[in-house]
Amino acid sequence: MSWKQLKRENGRKRIGIIGLDTSHSIAFTKTLFEAQSSSEYLGYQVVAAYPYGNTTIALNRDRIPRNIVEIQRYQVSIMDSIEALLDTVDCVLLETNDGNMHLAQAEQVLRARKPLFIDKPIANSYQDTHRIFELARQQTTPCFSSSSLRYLDGIPELDRSMVTGAEVYTAAPIEPSHKDLYWYGIHGVEMLFAIMGTGCLEVTTHSGYSSDLIVGRWGDGRYGSVRAIREGAQDFGGQVFTKKEIVKLGKFEGYAPLLKRIVQFFDSRVAPFDNRETLEISAFIDAAATSKMKKGRTISLF
Repeated sequence: MSWKQLKRENGRKRIGIIGLDTSHSIAFTKTLFEAQSSSEYLGYQVVAAYPYGNTTIALNRDRIPRNIVEIQRYQVSIMDSIEALLDTVDCVLLETNDGNMHLAQAEQVLRARKPLFIDKPIANSYQDTHRIFELARQQTTPCFSSSSLRYLDGIPELDRSMVTGAEVYTAAPIEPSHKDLYWYGIHGVEMLFAIMGTGCLEVTTHSGYSSDLIVGRWGDGRYGSVRAIREGAQDFGGQVFTKKEIVKLGKFEGYAPLLKRIVQFFDSRVAPFDNRETLEISAFIDAAATSKMKKGRTISLF
């Protein structure tokens, strides 16, 4: 039976995964597989995966063989190239854990005109992020990127027009191949921008032995900060200052809120938020890295 026949006969909408070097690949696949008898995820299923993926970072490399075995439990076919994967799917989750690889991998998907979700980090520089979105525009193919922490309990319900500032914190271990906040601290930056919106003008990084405090100044006079924790107790959270109250953010409850928005995006071809926000997140991270390198000098985003 061909893939097209399979789609017609059982109504599945076919997702392909690029990169089995992250736990997200298994988590997303498992959730969709277990919900296939309901309409909660609009009939989307992962049907194929290309495993690679970073093979030079030990943590990532060691996950790939285990995840190849694990994902086949959910009736996923393993492909030997991205090209072969694109021939069998309708849309793509780019899950490779290495942001340095994303531009080249995204280019193949976008040129094939397959709607694309890029897991964090979208890239390892503003320049690569801009190129990805420019290519998506040229190919008239929808694309978006997000951390699951953007949908941390308390954030989606906020009225941005009421927000006067925010303080968030995030686990932020460092990987030498990435600018500090792209590797894991991007979760905190996504949280901050989901709360504050765009309009950040400049960034100052205060670097400490166990954490960094990154402070952004918005054009309307508001301030938002990210505490990036490298050592000691680590979690995600924060508080939001509004015109009426101080809102304490809730706990991270898993990937379901993000996954629901991904399948809605695949179905509608409309991203859940403007890609200009992701571009500014990349500019923020680049500026934070420059500020740290320059020992706390304030750096403009653009």
